[in-house]
Formats: sequence, structure tokens, C-alpha cells
Amino acid sequence: MELKSPGPLRGILQCIGLWLLCTAEPLTELPAVYPTIHFQAHQCSVPRFTMSLFIHILACLFGMGSWVSINGLWVELPLIVPQIPEGWYLPSYLSVLIQMANVGPLFITLMHRFRPGALNETVVIYVIISLGMVASFLLAFFWKETLLVAGVPRSVALLLLTFFLSTVDCTSSVTFLPFMMRLKPQYLTTYFVGEGVSGLIPALVALIQGVGVVHCNNCTRMINDTGSVSLSYELQAHYQPANFSAGVFFFFLSAMMLVCLGAFILLNYHPAVARERPNARYPNGVLEKGEAAQMNPTEQKAMIKQSDIKPKSCFGTGTYSRIQVLYMFFILAWVNGLTNVVLPSVQSYSCLPYGNSAYHLSATMAAVSNPLACFIAMFFPTRSLLLLGALTLFGSGIGAYIIGMAVLSPCPLLVNETSGTFLIVGSWIFFILTLSYVKVIIGVILRDEGHSALVWCGAVVQLGSFMGAVTMFPLVSVYSLFLSGDPCNTKCP
Repeated sequence: MELKSPGPLRGILQCIGLWLLCTAEPLTELPAVYPTIHFQAHQCSVPRFTMSLFIHILACLFGMGSWVSINGLWVELPLIVPQIPEGWYLPSYLSVLIQMANVGPLFITLMHRFRPGALNETVVIYVIISLGMVASFLLAFFWKETLLVAGVPRSVALLLLTFFLSTVDCTSSVTFLPFMMRLKPQYLTTYFVGEGVSGLIPALVALIQGVGVVHCNNCTRMINDTGSVSLSYELQAHYQPANFSAGVFFFFLSAMMLVCLGAFILLNYHPAVARERPNARYPNGVLEKGEAAQMNPTEQKAMIKQSDIKPKSCFGTGTYSRIQVLYMFFILAWVNGLTNVVLPSVQSYSCLPYGNSAYHLSATMAAVSNPLACFIAMFFPTRSLLLLGALTLFGSGIGAYIIGMAVLSPCPLLVNETSGTFLIVGSWIFFILTLSYVKVIIGVILRDEGHSALVWCGAVVQLGSFMGAVTMFPLVSVYSLFLSGDPCNTKCP
């Protein structure tokens, strides 16, 4: 007997049935459970597309949690620094803490190398996401608290919680990426989009918050010189009060980590995700005993034909030679060193001489360029190693121009010209856009080489960042190679 119901109710029941038909496991059991509702085979195409989009969103939200905590902390520095005893030495301390936190990815990498399979990757990810969520939540309450250390007040809680956040974000490089092996290759690019969004969203929230907005006010100062009193007029920089406190911002970061945790749970347990794995029964690509004998002759011939191809190296599937693998890893380390540490450490020196608007515009547009590069890689996934090398050289050349302007601070080239502002903002956009594209493509290439290749990919990312920090810390904090000017009173010829 066919179900008879009013139009709206019937439509709702059919939508529910369609959803169940396209998500239930196994699919063949559904008609027996819902025999009264008739469906056409093609009707599942829309829900299946919806499920694919849903998984793309989950992958993006999962990737967003990779570096959102540290990225958020960096953009909040202008608001934090005036209220803590460390002052502007805090960025240097943060750089050291982030590199100390590389003990996390080092441990994971060594375990994969010497005890493969001993670590439960899923459990590790649950632990680090939860740790990041709790640390961000505690920062909202304790970031201003100080303790006396050797008679000097220090922000012990801030530094300790920052170390935990750094451990979370650094370790994500060697755990989140390998986890994406469980999904089809196209979702890895979406993960990189989320990784880029982890810098964009905190930057946009900081703009709404009004962090670092400077106003130049006329001030009169009375000077008493040998009995004569004179008046001096000068501009003084005054920072605009934030629209909401740093504590509220840290609550926001904790909520972002909660969203990441929710996305990860769904990636593990949602039935639609299971069907989007390369092989739902064998997510790690290993056939069970006796399964090869059950394969049809066409599949067996394909496997025999593939096995006749002599591998170029013992790395991954053997598609790339040892020299090519080292070449990709060198580019990956170089690019991440530049984009994660070297250039960000001099961004204020390169942009602030052109004005506060130039600095905020370059920071925001650079954050937009990262996910944009991931979208470009999604539609133009070229795998030419020669092109990747050329793009790396091009991006490095742009980076050299930015560093040159930072060295010339507070009076870089074209400092009083609109063209100078246009050049520095454009340089930051194309620098991030080009090198982010290179990072994504190398990640996609290594994804096809297997789980171990992605673990090493994350390790090389952290190694490049570490080398960049070791290089820049003495130049910025010890030798003071870069100088900042007064935003209101610096005069350049």
C-alpha cells in the first residue's frame, strides 16, 4: 500500500527518506525499512553532492584548528604587550617557546620512525585539540596574572599556557596531515584552505576588535630652560581602546578549537565520511589476508602491471627519485621558514613606515591570500617540480624586497609615496599567494606517497620554521638590525 499524505507532509517524509537512503549503511537495507516511499535512483545525486560539500566543510574546519591559537595570539600582541611586564620582549619569548614546543612533533616523528603503529593517531589528535581548547580558555582568565621570579614580576601563566598552545599547533603538523590520508585526495586541499583560514579569521576578529589602531594627537609640552619658559608642540601616538577585551578574544579562540574538535569527531564517525575514504574497509590501504584472491582479473592485471614498474627510490610509492624527494623537502623547509617565521618577524618593520593602514591592509590581505592559494591549487594542481622551483624563486625574490624595506625602516623606499604603499601591500599578497601555492602542491604530491610521507612533510615544515627562528631571533632581538620609527613623528627625506 502506497503512503498517502498531504503535499507538505509527503515532501518532508520524502526528504527524510532521501537523507536516510544516501547516508544509511548498508544502502540496500533501506527499501525494506521504508517500503511505502518510492525513490528514483537519480534522486540521491543531490544529497551525495551535499554530503561531499559537507565533508569539505568538515575538512576545512578541522584544518582551521591547526594554527588558530598561535595565529590569534600574534594578532592580539598590540593589546597584550602594554599590560604585561615583558613588554615588547614578549614576541621574542614567544618565538623561543614555539621552537621549544617542537619537542612534540619530534616525539611523534621518532615514534613513527622507530615504533610504527605504536601511537594511536586519533587519540593523539583528540588530546592535542582538547589541550588547545582548555589552554585558550584558561588564558582568558590568567593572561594578565604575574608571579615574582627572582624578585621580578613575570607573566608565568601567559608563557606557560602559550607553550602548551605552541605544542598543540606544532604537533598538528605531524598528526593532522597524516590523518587526512583517510580521506580522498581532494579533501587535503580543503584542509590546507582551513589552515589558511586559521590565520585569516583571528586577523578579521582583531580588526573588529580595533587592535593596534593609532591616532596622532597634538600635544603641548612646556619647557623650562634657564628661567625662560617655552612651549613645544608635537604629535603623540595614542592607541584606540579595543572594542572588547583580550579575555573575550581568548574565549573566541577556545570556541574555534571546540569547532575543530566537533569537525574531527564527525570526520571519524559520520557514515557519509566513511564512504569518502579511498577504501572504506581498508583506510590505511592494507588488504586483509586472502582479499587479493577475491579480486577480479582486471584488478589483478592492473596490480601486476604496476608492480612491473621499477621504483625510483624506496620513498613512498617510489614515483620520485631520492634527489627529487630531497629537492621537494628542501623547498618545503625553505618556504615554511620564510612564510612562518622570517617574513612575519619583520612585517611591522616593512609596513608601518608606510602608515598604519598599510600595515593592517597587508596583514589582512596576506591572510586572505593563503586560503586563496589553496583554492587555486584545487583547480590548477600542477605537479611540475620545475614550476614549483620557479615559483619558489619568484616568491623568495619578493620576500627579499620585503626584507630590504624592513632593513631600511623607518625610511624605506617610496615611504611618502602612494606607489610605495601599493608596492609593499602587493608584495605581501603575492609573496604569500605564491609560496602558499607551492606548499599545498607539495603536500598533495606527498599525500599520494603515503601516510609516512605526510608525517615527514609535517616534520620538515617544523624544521624549516625552526631554522627560520634560529636565524631571525638574534637579528631582531639581539643585534637590533631592524629599527621601528614613531608612527607620528618620524620624518624621512
